[in-house]
Amino acid sequence: MRKTCTLILALLLCGGAQAAQLYRWVDDKGRVEWRDTPPPPNAKKVERRSVGGSVVETSTLPFSVQQAMQNFPLVLYVTDCGEGCTKAREHLNRRGLPYTERNPQDDFEAFRKLTDGRVEVPLLFVGRQALRGYEQGAWDTALDAAGYPRVVIGAKPQPKPAPEAKPPAAAPAGEAAAAPAAGTPAAAATPPATP
Repeated sequence: MRKTCTLILALLLCGGAQAAQLYRWVDDKGRVEWRDTPPPPNAKKVERRSVGGSVVETSTLPFSVQQAMQNFPLVLYVTDCGEGCTKAREHLNRRGLPYTERNPQDDFEAFRKLTDGRVEVPLLFVGRQALRGYEQGAWDTALDAAGYPRVVIGAKPQPKPAPEAKPPAAAPAGEAAAAPAAGTPAAAATPPATP
């Protein structure tokens, strides 16, 4: 037992650049074994782990997200349905949530059975709860109730779309509007004023 604990401690304290492989298994007498060599063929409940190394893992999700994913996985059914599907994707991406995207056209009959014949998209499953269509408030309520955070730390938010150009304000009556510069599209499209 001391030998095993010493081996584990030594492997965990190693600061080398290479990660070591550690095997855990139960032998034929019911004893748990930890070794750096592969287990014998008759071993039960074999686990293989990497230990050591000098790399800090930063790509793992926060515990709250892992729990929510396990209890309430997100599955988004979308097609190229336009604004509704685009907003649905953007909503999940903005919150930084991991989800599985599926196209119902890939297996339409299975989709019809899943939805009791209702074939509308976007459709988000939060666990077993189905959210039909996109409505931001309803989606946030369901995601919050499932334990998903509003923003996942470390997630890269989607860039905001550029604001739409506003038409120029009309000039007050009696004042001459400034003429656009020559060569601009507005100058080419506007006929010259006649005196």
